Amino acid sequence: MSVWSLAVCVTVVSVLLVNTDLFLTKAQQSALDTLANADLKTTTGAGRSFKASHLWEKTGAVIMAEASGLSSLKPQLDVCGVPLYAVVKEHVGAEIDSFRPFFCGEIFLDETRCFYGNKPRKMMGLAFVRVGVWLNVLRAWRRGYVGNNIGEGFILGGLYVIGPGDQGILMEHQEKEFGHTADLRSVLEAVSRVQRAE
Repeated sequence: MSVWSLAVCVTVVSVLLVNTDLFLTKAQQSALDTLANADLKTTTGAGRSFKASHLWEKTGAVIMAEASGLSSLKPQLDVCGVPLYAVVKEHVGAEIDSFRPFFCGEIFLDETRCFYGNKPRKMMGLAFVRVGVWLNVLRAWRRGYVGNNIGEGFILGGLYVIGPGDQGILMEHQEKEFGHTADLRSVLEAVSRVQRAE
């Protein structure tokens, strides 16, 4: 076998291995107390600070950390009386204002990154060789979302469906790679279990 054939084989095997979940950072379940005590800031006006538990204490909430596809569920969430929120990790330039047309809910800033997992997971150079990442980037680009090249762009996000009061986390989805979204049927099923606080 020639050196070139061996190099091609090693490259093909490496690319195939990288496209499995074998090398991805494993997600850890989030604790409701950690999320509840996160300090969030509004992204409009004076930037008022408050505890995250305020978002779901009476109605429950669907909270996503940097993903826009959930806006399609807004009509069903409104019928259920469950609000949709986004939590972002930084406020750089006009990034949030550029995101607003793609999201139908309020956007808050989580500088402590509590909503990004107990141990924030990053996808560094691995992202450039994963087929799923390229397909997700292409899908977002076709929808008109371009993103930017400033700020921290390697931390993976997720989604939470949280019930009011002590009902807890009804669903948690953490991205395994950039653009890996939650199943919308699972989100609606979790929302159907939200018990409104009296």
